[in-house]
Amino acid sequence: MTTQIYEGLLTYDWDLKPAPLLAKSWEISPDGKTITFRLQEGVTFHNGQPFTSADVQYSFMEIAKKVNPNGPVILAELTSIDTPDPLTAVFNLANPAPYLMVSLSANYIPIVCKSVFEGTQPMQNPSANRPIGTGPFKFAEWSRGQFIRLDRNDRYWKPGLPMLNRIIARFIPDASTRSAALEAGEAHYAAYSAVNAADIRRLQANPILDSTTRGYGMTAALTTLEFNTRRPNLAKKEVRQAIAYAIDRQFLVDNVLYGFAKPATGPLSSVFATQGFYTDQVRRFDVPDRIEIANRLMDEAGFPRGADGKRMSLYLEINSFGEQWLRQGEYIKQALAQIGIDLTLRSEDTATWLRRCYTDYDFDINEPFYSAGADPVVGVHRHYVSSAIRRGTTFVNNKDYRNPELDRIMDAATRENDHAKRAELYHQAQQILVEDSPGAWLCEVQYVTIFNRKLHDHTGPLGAYQALDRAWLER
Repeated sequence: MTTQIYEGLLTYDWDLKPAPLLAKSWEISPDGKTITFRLQEGVTFHNGQPFTSADVQYSFMEIAKKVNPNGPVILAELTSIDTPDPLTAVFNLANPAPYLMVSLSANYIPIVCKSVFEGTQPMQNPSANRPIGTGPFKFAEWSRGQFIRLDRNDRYWKPGLPMLNRIIARFIPDASTRSAALEAGEAHYAAYSAVNAADIRRLQANPILDSTTRGYGMTAALTTLEFNTRRPNLAKKEVRQAIAYAIDRQFLVDNVLYGFAKPATGPLSSVFATQGFYTDQVRRFDVPDRIEIANRLMDEAGFPRGADGKRMSLYLEINSFGEQWLRQGEYIKQALAQIGIDLTLRSEDTATWLRRCYTDYDFDINEPFYSAGADPVVGVHRHYVSSAIRRGTTFVNNKDYRNPELDRIMDAATRENDHAKRAELYHQAQQILVEDSPGAWLCEVQYVTIFNRKLHDHTGPLGAYQALDRAWLER
């Protein structure tokens, strides 16, 4: 919803190349250390304040670098931003950052109004839950647990847009009820995991509905497990590897994701094979004798079976974003029982789940998913580099995984302009991570968007993170 309200400096075309948004043009210096953005004229925030380069400077230096989950990695090379005039922002980098230009959309770094946030604690500022942006829709109402309503921005800077008068996002916890709302025509759009994979084939056959897999080019999504290495049991690499061996990824593809996925081999999706970054030359967990290997590793780690056949007890935190995560958890419980791990599933509301796993660190195993984005720096680094261990920030390195060699390689990959050398660095990083197994990488997910046929022009290169400024609905 926030990408309907906030905008980024850039958006992206279907080839995932940068396209103008709040920045109408840009120039990159020959050494790659300076990027000059020319900003759109006549843009105002929803509170009437004019948009200027001061807002860009504040959004990046005071918000994104300090409290944004992506900031420490994406903006590591950003040292300062000059504002020579209200419509020019000059980014100064310590070193070239080849990934930065694919990281400037609203879903990664939204531009906020400096006058609203300056002098306050951003996380406690009232506008954090009543957002003020420059986008095509304005925040109107939030009935917690029920819906969010956005109204048309009548002063939007793109002439004639948006087309819709309002957007209402409904919170429907039950998956079958979500599917029923689409089938009845009460809801018009459902992306990512809003519709359970088990329902997709049925909904695709409904004459009032259609579907698309377009708009997920920047996703490269993986379902994963995260191991809290602060726990003595999980501090042992052999235990983490044993868990990875115990799980049949093809079973998850066939029975939890209903074919809308493929087995994962490591922290990078095979989507990156076209860029040369992906390799499957890593420790493989899908071998025929995987259960035998897993049990041997548990013995070697010093966890023999007790009289009841159990070696240890652990908790699995269930992802709150859809029913399939509970189904996945139920299978993982059965799979780990084969190697003597008694797994208890714990389901909580989203806020409690995120606080437990990313603030309190009160978890054993977590089952999130992550999207790599258009470059590994954007969505992968923050889960594994030690600099991304940031208590209270969601979807970063909550595992307390620290490997200086991995940090060095990842750091080098962010600065390497030679594509072949950069690819080799990522091959090394994958081999180290899979060997260390701070997590278990399960499936590469193919998301499907289900939509009502009366809704048009709703899909763009950024999918559900695309502003619906051009969307329109038949009467």
